[in-house]
Amino acid sequence: MGITKAICFVLVLFFTGSITANNSKFSALKGNPGLRSASAIVLDSGGNLIYGKDIDTVRPIASITKLMTAMVILDAGLDLEEDIVIADQDRDFIRMTGSRLSVGATLQRRELLLLALMSSENRAAAALGRTYPGGLERFVAAMNSKAASLGMYNSQFADPAGLNADNVSTASDLARMLAAAQGYPMITDATTTLHRDVQPYASRGPLTFNNTNRLLKNANWKIELSKTGYINEAGRCLVMSTNIDGEAVSIVLLNSFGKLTPYGDSNRLRKWMLASSRT
Repeated sequence: MGITKAICFVLVLFFTGSITANNSKFSALKGNPGLRSASAIVLDSGGNLIYGKDIDTVRPIASITKLMTAMVILDAGLDLEEDIVIADQDRDFIRMTGSRLSVGATLQRRELLLLALMSSENRAAAALGRTYPGGLERFVAAMNSKAASLGMYNSQFADPAGLNADNVSTASDLARMLAAAQGYPMITDATTTLHRDVQPYASRGPLTFNNTNRLLKNANWKIELSKTGYINEAGRCLVMSTNIDGEAVSIVLLNSFGKLTPYGDSNRLRKWMLASSRT
């Protein structure tokens, strides 16, 4: 997984782009959560804004990209049981990160989707794009077409793994993307799976891959969808749909510096929301 094992954090639910009156317990929070992420957005289940910080600044999004990759693959209705062989073209020639999926490793398309979402596996994502009908160029075009259909007008996709810094979006656009991703059970299941064994080599034993979001192991969090990502240009980020105090909320945290900062910001948000809603 290499460099994308880091943590672009987005916690997101249904975002319509409008802010309306609502009866959410979080509709009139006071004070400021003191987040360190450069951009952040928090929404309730109706798409109403709970908190926003620099939500329309265009930023690189690193492996948050892989959520769009998964949606495009699933929209295409491709055979998820088809065996796909990792090829030399799937290696990371941008940042030269490594992978435990060597050239020649073979997994089903379903397993590659799981590893791309759960462990942010770059070669898995690259292989998914390469084997899309029409090849990688057609796949990237489909990513951008999907973004446009979701109203993500300040977003651009350039590769399926998120290694290219030209994969860019805004916190508000990513809220739209994550709301859409919640409609795919395979994505919600994969992104909240803690670990999975796969066997990409016939002559070797299984390999264990783990989820990159450590909050999934925290009993205080009830997470329904999550995605992490990192490159230098994007900083640390995290995506997640979650439930706080019995209410579904979404949060986008972009461009955090410090390996644990997205997790710290997530906990600061949760503490602020709980304290403010109970006063």
